[in-house]
Amino acid sequence: MDQALRVGVRGLPGGSSLARLLAAQRRARNLHRQPRLTLRRILTWADGHHRRLGSWPTSESGPVRESPGENWGAINVALQHGRRGLSAGSSLARLLAARRDARNPKDLPRLTSRQVLAWARAHRRRTGFWPTAASGPIFDTPGETWGAVHAALVGGYRGLPAGLTLARLTGARRSVPRDSARPQLTLSRVLALADAHRRRTGDWPRARSVPDPKAPGETWRTIDQALRTGQRGLPGGSSLARLLVEQRGVRSRKYAPPLQRREILTWARAHHRRTGAWPTAQSGPISDAPGETWRAVDEALRSGHRGLRGRPSLACLLAQAAGVRNRTNLPTLTVAQVLAWADAHHRRTGSWPIDTTGPVVDATGETWKAVAMALRFGYRGLRGGISLARLLSARRGVRNRASLPRLSVARVLAWAREHQRRTGLWPNQDSGPVARVAGETWSAIDLALRYGHRGLPGGSSLARILGHGKG
Repeated sequence: MDQALRVGVRGLPGGSSLARLLAAQRRARNLHRQPRLTLRRILTWADGHHRRLGSWPTSESGPVRESPGENWGAINVALQHGRRGLSAGSSLARLLAARRDARNPKDLPRLTSRQVLAWARAHRRRTGFWPTAASGPIFDTPGETWGAVHAALVGGYRGLPAGLTLARLTGARRSVPRDSARPQLTLSRVLALADAHRRRTGDWPRARSVPDPKAPGETWRTIDQALRTGQRGLPGGSSLARLLVEQRGVRSRKYAPPLQRREILTWARAHHRRTGAWPTAQSGPISDAPGETWRAVDEALRSGHRGLRGRPSLACLLAQAAGVRNRTNLPTLTVAQVLAWADAHHRRTGSWPIDTTGPVVDATGETWKAVAMALRFGYRGLRGGISLARLLSARRGVRNRASLPRLSVARVLAWAREHQRRTGLWPNQDSGPVARVAGETWSAIDLALRYGHRGLPGGSSLARILGHGKG
């Protein structure tokens, strides 16, 4: 039924679809032709949500009350991927953080152990107790909770070293006597032990590495803990992994080195020279940067981590700086432009393009399949509801096999008599093209007579109607 509505068969006018018909006649929402969005409209809806509920919407907030058919999840996707008239590379949380100062759970401010300890001491002075994960909001620090800080300490989020807890951090200063029997450490002593471990095993140590037999009673986990909490003469606020990154250049996923856009573009151009294609997030390791992957670079660009700002994706960065085609944000098309490309194709090849013709020679990166999809479904600024074949039929008179002109028995007989006058023979299904009727063949006419296509009644044949016509 949808196909019949699109191409105009079985008595339907064509140029529509099931989704478009229901949208027009029953006001059902057409996912392929959603209305355009603007940042001002989204912010107006968000303000209404905040006035009503006291909180800002998220991608999980469900329907938008002010706009039936809209939902916050779809708006978030449109902001991320640049759909419905919006620019790509944002999100609902980022928009509200930038324009409404709403707290973005995925881009929280960085913390330090010293800052957390200051909050904890203030909590103790006010309440008489050290805070725990269940102590609720942090006084005088809007948006922060002790539960969130505890999770950041445990997981190593927001710039904090991983593996701590609130109890360990606040209790570290009071537990010095318990560790007073252990020998004091210095950063140079820890680095010397790490160098020895590397020479012995070929790898740099980690917190769970096997202890050095030449340092009895010492384990890498206790050293890591002392670096984190500032015990045994160490300054604290670090970790074994961070120390090795800073002092030995060891690569760590948690402490990856900062990136610069110029550096990323240099790697991308080298990748293009080497492979003939621009990199994507799926391109794997970066040959010119050992340890880096294009996936990690794309994630850093999107999240604004590792010193990067602006939050474009890898595809957006390459589109902006190197003019690389971005499949998630393709340029708009017009019918006039498509027809100009088709005319050029016809002049060059003598035939009109179809969906499977391949690349559009006059438009780098375009294919006729992509153009046909945009025409059919209304992508990239086109209205939709038409095929490439129907467009060329309507605007250039090209024969469309999916929408052939209707026939009548009287017209077929007239063509057959003309064929008999010219050749002395009546036509049959093997007689080839019909003279002076572009695109018609006697074989196609015979099939239409047999199966009732193109307005013919069916159940007949060319031989049968000629037998009656001759009589």
